[in-house]
Amino acid sequence: MLNTEQAHPDHPQLDRYDTATLVDALAADQACAAEAVRAAGPALAQAVDAAAARLREGGRLVYAGAGTSGRLGLLDSVELHPTFSWPHERALALLAGGEGALYRAVEGAEDSREGGAADIAAAGVGALDVVLLLAASGGTPYALGAAEAARARGALTVGFANNPGAPLLAACEVGVLLDTGPEVISGSTRLKAGTAQKIALNTFSSAVMVKLHKVYGNLMVDVQASNAKLVKRALRLTMLASGADEAAASAALAASGSRVKLAIVMLKAGLGAEAAQARLEAAGGSIEAALRR
Repeated sequence: MLNTEQAHPDHPQLDRYDTATLVDALAADQACAAEAVRAAGPALAQAVDAAAARLREGGRLVYAGAGTSGRLGLLDSVELHPTFSWPHERALALLAGGEGALYRAVEGAEDSREGGAADIAAAGVGALDVVLLLAASGGTPYALGAAEAARARGALTVGFANNPGAPLLAACEVGVLLDTGPEVISGSTRLKAGTAQKIALNTFSSAVMVKLHKVYGNLMVDVQASNAKLVKRALRLTMLASGADEAAASAALAASGSRVKLAIVMLKAGLGAEAAQARLEAAGGSIEAALRR
């Protein structure tokens, strides 16, 4: 039996717990998720380096999964644009059963190996793309079909699964084992297995974006200032990174079209927007390299 399907040995009488004990048991078990992700650190680092190399050449991030795993992939893909200005068209989420499965389970969709392969083909996956396959069991036919099709097309495939020896880990170029063991509620992998997947995706995509110069120091300098909160954040980030006062930072942001990274180079190098943009482009988007020129 899969580890994720076994009954948790520590909580055989979960339904008899008083409320405080029940809440503590459910919350405490989540700590195992972070431990599992840290144990997977070497595999995640391998995946980050391999992915960054393809994405620098114009590849896309493609997430594929069923149920909770698929929805977590969708969440990660959506959040890349406001946080890092990653283009919408370069972060694609494939969910077994299509968009309708986002809100309601589509019976049998995850059991179709052909469905996973068809979705990869319809997305036009190619050799520069990075395909992230997600399945707690590691044996979901949809994810396996997608992995095989993506690999056949030359894409980098990274598999995330929560059971040792899972077929998905072997089917992908890089396998990321998130060994979370049995759930407090037996088989409910939306609990710590899902939490581990969320942490792993956060870790992977954030690390990739750092490698792609979307972060300066530890500041997210490619943030999209798309609402009042983010406009304030953009100003604060510009001031922190450049050392400029509020008036100078505001003026630079206005001249840069609210692009924090560009405003920082303008302020620190004493350049206009056009010259600063040229430096950034020549430096591959790296503020540090642009300032050395």
